[in-house]
Amino acid sequence: MNIIEVKNVTKRFNDKLVLDNVSYEVKKGEIFGFIGPNGAGKSTLINIMTSLLTPDSGTVRICGYDILKNPIKAKECIGYVPQDISLIEELNAYDNLEFFGALYGLKGKELKERIKEALEVTGLYDKKKEKVKKFSGGMKRRLNIAAAIMHHPKVLIMDEPTVGVDPQSRNHIFTFTKNICTEWGTTVIYTSHYMEEVEELCKRVFIIDLGKEVAYGTKEEIKTSVFPNNKVIIEGSDITGEIILKIEKLVGVIKVKEQESNLFLTIDSNFKLHNVLSIIEEYGINIKKISYEDVRLEDVFLALTGKMLRD
Repeated sequence: MNIIEVKNVTKRFNDKLVLDNVSYEVKKGEIFGFIGPNGAGKSTLINIMTSLLTPDSGTVRICGYDILKNPIKAKECIGYVPQDISLIEELNAYDNLEFFGALYGLKGKELKERIKEALEVTGLYDKKKEKVKKFSGGMKRRLNIAAAIMHHPKVLIMDEPTVGVDPQSRNHIFTFTKNICTEWGTTVIYTSHYMEEVEELCKRVFIIDLGKEVAYGTKEEIKTSVFPNNKVIIEGSDITGEIILKIEKLVGVIKVKEQESNLFLTIDSNFKLHNVLSIIEEYGINIKKISYEDVRLEDVFLALTGKMLRD
């Protein structure tokens, strides 16, 4: 089931085309990676999804509700963790959540229960009476998340949630993000400038640049489309030209390159490692290490956009 459907969304600011016919779908309960360099159009699209901006054309449906025809119902489904901290520094953690909970229409016993729950899942219950201005950057980020989940949103948009946080808070945010999907069934839209986060958390990814879709699909599909061949590295000694010729003839081996007594094999999906091991055993080669060189999502991003994510 698709809980978010974005179809042919276009947006201009004066003469500048910011979003150019963007379309994608997000499945219920998944962590969906939404990435692109600065100025790619990410914030504009998030603002359209949350009804802060109106598209020039195209449609967005959240939980089945068209954001233009039924914006209130659509927004009731959304929790939003903004890139900038949005908290009241002079209040303590509990009072902050009481304020935000009231904005969601929570009150009485239900409000108290939701505050307790939000503090517990973000690991801040023991800090509930401490003023926010005394919090570390990581604690503020976690409280920002707590404020966004008070109403049990079906969709949680997390915009750069780990910027400026300590490793402990970062790991806590990771664990929370995974748990809220598996335990609550919440769908997460996750944007980040740290590609290793998207690599770890997200199965499917949408890459945007200059307002256009650059790639869309599972990480494996996107990687394969850009780098269809993987590499195997054989570190050893006494590797002769005869051995290299034999390895080059193996099924699944596209190319063999020798460098400083190491072999770099470019391979496809038909490659069988045991065929290489047989040759190694036959010639009694001294091998120190055999490893696969995995394609990183950041390598794919750079190949597609020509930019590092932090540019």
